This record gives sequence, structure tokens and C-alpha cells, in this order.
Amino acid sequence: MLKRRVPRVVVSGFLLAVAVTGLSGCRTSPTVAAYVGDTHISVAELEDAVQERLAEPAVAAYAEAQGDAFTQRVLELLVQEEVYAVAAERYGVEVTDADVRARIDQLLGDDDPDTVFGQLAEQGIGREDIVENVRQQLVRVGIAEAEGEADALSDEALRARYAEVREDLAEVSFGYVTVPDQATADLAVAQLNADPAAYGPLAAQFAGAATLPALESRSADELPAVLADGIRTAAPNTAFATPVPEAGGVVVTFVGDVVYPAFEEVRPQLESDASQGVEAAANERIQEVREDLGVTVNPRYQLRDEDGRLVPVEDGVVDVLGDDDQATAPAE
Repeated sequence: MLKRRVPRVVVSGFLLAVAVTGLSGCRTSPTVAAYVGDTHISVAELEDAVQERLAEPAVAAYAEAQGDAFTQRVLELLVQEEVYAVAAERYGVEVTDADVRARIDQLLGDDDPDTVFGQLAEQGIGREDIVENVRQQLVRVGIAEAEGEADALSDEALRARYAEVREDLAEVSFGYVTVPDQATADLAVAQLNADPAAYGPLAAQFAGAATLPALESRSADELPAVLADGIRTAAPNTAFATPVPEAGGVVVTFVGDVVYPAFEEVRPQLESDASQGVEAAANERIQEVREDLGVTVNPRYQLRDEDGRLVPVEDGVVDVLGDDDQATAPAE
């Protein structure tokens, strides 16, 4: 079920992978860290890339704890940059620096950039990696659009989806006031049934920790447990009383109208949900490019298990900046 959720920037795990299609003796050299199609990433380039990232103290601290695994991860990032560069050219996708900056600003929202980047640095993710990760997000969206697979993100499609799930997004407007005894509760119920506008003054009269000063709107699964059944079955703009000794008396609950969020309010979540399909389609295209190129990693930089055997690298992409579901929608 789609739920209303305020998009926010999250500090996710960071795992960027490269597909290893085989290790060929004719494509290995002690000065080459990895081959990507007809190009290669030299050991010197890899070492420079590692040193650039170690310039950030938090990244350096993370790298020290990771040992060789950090160098291997940086190599995976460099390989992925090459794969995405070829994929963007193949599908005619151009992502400018301005596009990337705008998308980062959108993803950050009201969050402090230094705080977010600092948290990511503690996971070994430098600012240049964040920029490249977001660039790749936009390349995937561009590929999906080029292939006609991004229709689910159109305004028309999002509005149609909103119409489908609108009832699932319904929230109940309600409030509760705790009064000392049943007689007072009966009078309060009668007062609210006769005049719903009386809720505010009544709440002020019996203000306290067990009284809501104003009506709130919540989804059905977020209702107070002791009042949930009564709220679900009550007619709009009616009140009922429930003895709740733990609250210090009798709780008078007023149930208002059903509230539906506006389309624009839930649009970010609709985009996030729709983008998962778009991402899946784009990732298939990226994988095809990766397989066409052929990637060979110098065994020196591949992960090994406890017995010293090479560990295959899993395919996959995780966004550094994303919403709660780590899904990414294109910038408007």
C-alpha cells in the first residue's frame, strides 16, 4: 500500500559493482588494474584516484579500516564510470554538470549538505563519488526515456496512478479530549454531536497530555490502538466516549471528515514508486553495455575468500542519495 511519506535524503549503504566477465591471460598486465572494452584503467590512475579520496579525513579513516577492500571499491567505481560513459554515448544521453547540481539540490531538500556529505564520508564515500553517482542516476533516467520506458513518470501516468490509489491514501481527521468522569463525557459527546466546531474550546478546557488541542489526520494503521475501532466505525462529525483509566478518566473522541492528500503532496512518493520500474529497465540496458564491453579486472584487485579464491562481484547499483526507498525519480 502506498503511504504518504515526506521524501528526505538518506545515508544509504554504498555498493557499486562491476561485472567480471572473465580473466584472460592476454589481457592482464602488471601496470593495468582493469580493462573496460578497448580502454583500460592503469594502476597509476587507480592509485591517484585512491589518494584523491583519502584527502578527506573521514574517508581516510574509513579506508584505513577497510584495507585493500577500499582500493578494490575505488577500482569498481572507475570501471563503472567507463561503462556509464559508453552507455550514455550509445543511447545519446547527455547529462551536464548543471543537471547534476540541480538533482543533488533536489535530493538534499532542506537537509544540510555538509551534514549529509559528512555522514557519507564516514562510509568512505567522497564528494566526487556522490557527484558521479548522481550523474549515473540521471544517465539511467535518460536511457529509459530514450528507450520509451519512462512513460510511468509522466504527469499523466502519475495522475492516473494517484486516482487508482486515492482511497488507500485516505486519512481520518480526529481528536480526543480526556475528561474526569462519564457524566462529563456524556455532556461533551452531546456538545460535539450538536456542534463540531466546539472541539477546540472543549480541548482547551480539558487541556493535558491526554488531550489533542486540535484535530489530526492519520491513516487507519496509525490510529491510537485503544480508540482505533471506535474511530473506524464512527460516522463523520460524531463523537463517542471511551473509559481509559490509564489516561486518567474518560476519553471523548471526535471523528471528523475523511481527508485525502492532494496529488502534489504525494507526487514525490508516486514518482519514487514508478521510478523503480524505470530503474530496472535502465539497469538492464547498462548491463547489456557492460557485457558488450567485457570487463577484466586484474586479479590483484579482486576480492578473495578465506581460501584465497577470487570472489565474483555481484551486479547492482545503490544510489548514494535517494528517498526512503532508495528509488530515484528524475528532476522536474
